[in-house]
Amino acid sequence: MPDNPAALPLNAPQDGTVACAPPLPVQGTVPQALHAPQAPQARNPLHGLTLEAIVTALQAHYGWPGLAQRIPLRCFASDPSVASSLKFLRKTPWARDKVEGLYLFMLREVRRDKGRDRGREVCQGTRDAAKAADVG
Repeated sequence: MPDNPAALPLNAPQDGTVACAPPLPVQGTVPQALHAPQAPQARNPLHGLTLEAIVTALQAHYGWPGLAQRIPLRCFASDPSVASSLKFLRKTPWARDKVEGLYLFMLREVRRDKGRDRGREVCQGTRDAAKAADVG
């Protein structure tokens, strides 16, 4: 044991014995932590979607000029096609992240618009019922 206790690591035993690492697993076995089932990606709207499906949906929603305006990439602005966009996006992670982000934004926008339309239908139905009650 060294004369200076400060020279010992914090987790070293103070009785002078040597600390050992935990035993290694037997070769061919997998630690229990790796057997835990992976969390399902039910709340991930991108799970199971291909990049082609995402680009096609964005193109259908915004059109090529709208896409080029929102994400200024040459593959959207100059002679755009799904194939050329996919080729570029697969090689460029930062651009793919932007496209995926825009897709998520589009999904939120569509959901929000559906909610507004549903609210208008309810309001219109209430007004119609009120008019019918006033007339009768």
